[in-house]
Amino acid sequence: MLAFTLLCVGIMISIGLVLNLWRLLVGPDVVDRILALDTMFINSIALIMVYGIHKGTSLYFEAALLIAMLGFVSSVAFGKYILRGDIIE
Repeated sequence: MLAFTLLCVGIMISIGLVLNLWRLLVGPDVVDRILALDTMFINSIALIMVYGIHKGTSLYFEAALLIAMLGFVSSVAFGKYILRGDIIE
């Protein structure tokens, strides 16, 4: 039962990733593309955590933590680029 539920959740998250990729490629504005990229980070973290629960190991949780830190830094960098025009002062 748990394996079936994890499979369904993984499929739903994967569909969300594909829709976010579509928004990233077709997005009408730069802000929409940045939000789509941030949402893709969140969905990939969720997908890795679901896979870690399925496999029963904590190694994937550490990978999800690293992706979360990378997503935070990239969101801050993109926001700073939009506001100021450059990232490094």
